[in-house]
Amino acid sequence: MFSRLIKTALATALAIPVLAAGATAAETIKVQTVAGHPPVFRWVKHLSKTFIPTVNAELAKTGKYQIKWTESYGGTLAKVGGELEAVEEGLAEIGLIPTVFEPAKMPLQNVAYYTPFGPSDPLQVVEVIERLQKQIPAMMDTWAKNNLVYLGCGFGIDEYHIWTQFPVKSLADLKGHKIGAPGPAVNWLKGTGAVGVSGNLTLYYNNLKTGVYEGVIVFGTAAMPGKLYEVAPYITKVSLATPYAGGVAANKDWFDQQPQEVKDALKKGGEACKVAYHKDLNAAVATAFKIMADKGAKISTLPPAERKKWADVLPNKAKEWAQGLDKKGLPGTKVLSAYMEALRQAGVKPERDWDKE
Repeated sequence: MFSRLIKTALATALAIPVLAAGATAAETIKVQTVAGHPPVFRWVKHLSKTFIPTVNAELAKTGKYQIKWTESYGGTLAKVGGELEAVEEGLAEIGLIPTVFEPAKMPLQNVAYYTPFGPSDPLQVVEVIERLQKQIPAMMDTWAKNNLVYLGCGFGIDEYHIWTQFPVKSLADLKGHKIGAPGPAVNWLKGTGAVGVSGNLTLYYNNLKTGVYEGVIVFGTAAMPGKLYEVAPYITKVSLATPYAGGVAANKDWFDQQPQEVKDALKKGGEACKVAYHKDLNAAVATAFKIMADKGAKISTLPPAERKKWADVLPNKAKEWAQGLDKKGLPGTKVLSAYMEALRQAGVKPERDWDKE
């Protein structure tokens, strides 16, 4: 009896390290993530809050792999507009790529920025773009040519309006004023009499404060945390656009070397991130405007006739953009037509049919 107890105890003792070894046998993969914006902005927050936990949970199911994450946001590894190069060159394995700031390297993804006065639902736009990326090979090839693999987490932007240091009751009120706008959104000011100045969210507050410009085209859920209402208290709702602004991508050389389980987990992380981001975004829009109003912002809506006037004075940069890409061997016209047609089939009635003019 005693001998049997001793043997049982020894067997149990010997089994413990075996089990412990099994529990820690998962291969650890080191991953550096990058985003130029800080986590106060929703698209970065969900990279950390949704994408990474989802990937971790998926890998935990396999019991074979785990990731040790190093997160570098807010310009610590790459500034806004430098994320693509950081991931392309392998400084980071995964990054949030704001394609809006990559008009030369990611031109086809920017179609929504060349077609203002369209839909008001950002998720609708993102899903159209992601569908087109699967249907038009050149769109996905754009990622590959930059040594990237698209993982998902496509993020749209809530409606762009205008924040100014002066009241805007008509289109004529913009004449002569310097207005900041992101990347190709500067085109939304062509013909209005305003002077468009390229910028981004990390620059807006100080540039407004120092007089670099007198207003900005931006969206509520970024303007509120950025406290732009402090330096541009007049908010005029114009509903200029809700464009696709980017997504999460991995360094292709690194991604291609990963086990299938890791690849699958990363893709699932991208899908979960897209859903969570837009759910969060929809809930936050009304709250953002209420907070800004409570803080003293003066909020108004541009009259429909003035909005139409704004749309009508714009040159057709969409056609110009598309034809320019055609000459470079890219399917610009095909993407423009497919995008506009997808919106119309979804019931959207754009202020202008940019592809048909």
